[in-house]
Amino acid sequence: MSRWQYFAKRLLLSIPVLLFGTSITFLVIRAGPLDPVSAILGPQGNPQAYEAIRRQLGLNQPLWEQYIDYMINMFTFDLGESWVVSPDTSVYALVASYAPRTIWLGFWSVLIALFIGIPLGFYAGLNPNTFSDYVASFGGIVWRAMPNFWLAVILMSVLSQSGDYLFGFNWEGWLFPTNVTGPPPLGDLTSVEGFVTALKKIAPAALVLGSASMGNEMRIGRTAVLETVNSNFIETAKAKGVPPRSLVWKHIFRNALIPLVPIITGEAFILIGGSVLVETVFDISGIGFLFFQAVKNGDMPLVGSLMFIFILLVVVINIVQDLLYTIIDPRVGYDGGA
Repeated sequence: MSRWQYFAKRLLLSIPVLLFGTSITFLVIRAGPLDPVSAILGPQGNPQAYEAIRRQLGLNQPLWEQYIDYMINMFTFDLGESWVVSPDTSVYALVASYAPRTIWLGFWSVLIALFIGIPLGFYAGLNPNTFSDYVASFGGIVWRAMPNFWLAVILMSVLSQSGDYLFGFNWEGWLFPTNVTGPPPLGDLTSVEGFVTALKKIAPAALVLGSASMGNEMRIGRTAVLETVNSNFIETAKAKGVPPRSLVWKHIFRNALIPLVPIITGEAFILIGGSVLVETVFDISGIGFLFFQAVKNGDMPLVGSLMFIFILLVVVINIVQDLLYTIIDPRVGYDGGA
């Protein structure tokens, strides 16, 4: 089996994964405690109105009919409208309204993890058992150990009172004053003030969201570099007189990147799970916050559509991961290979 045949096989296998994930989502939503009718009526609702709304929403139909309708709607990308959070508003309109803030948060959290975690991990691996190696390794363990929700609360508390702490450094008053919490203003990113304000607004949340992955990339990057440096082919390259710069960039780094591919692409999982907590703490009003509101209010169409988007995103990220494996590691797909 060639590399590209292997990739095509992985691509086909993603279809049953998507079907299974969407089916489980439907069962969890319908079998769970979500009750959109009670959320619509409120505490003063009467039984007659309750049953009328159930019939109007189609919740009195057999479960198998609801399942077929749900699957057809999802796979034809007919995501429907919100019932409770924003009645009669299409899911597409809500996603288009909330998604830019999550994308802005995700972009900087991934960037922080990539440009801090991987370089520090590689540097520690190239300089083992030194003071810098100990500092980087300890820092990676600390960052990985701190839960997102705890770090978010602590960082928000410290920065919101930074005029009294941090030797008088005032985060909210420094370089275009803005609060620590609240959605980032994304209307004017072309001007210096608009860009810096939006970046400053999202920086604490991005640091929290990228912290766990940054620690992982630092730790695994160090281990991967150490294993590669001690490999037989590196000793052979040294014996053949390969220059140190070429040895590091063409041989060590490329092979050390292979175990980091799932960690880097796994940022999507962190964004999906962690953004719900981080966006709620920092009041960012992104997709994670929208999903939390939909679950809290029992908005079945919105919860189901957002879950389908999340599952689709995870499947696409896995396909990208397989593609990167196919490009980086030529052994992928061959008998006895990776």
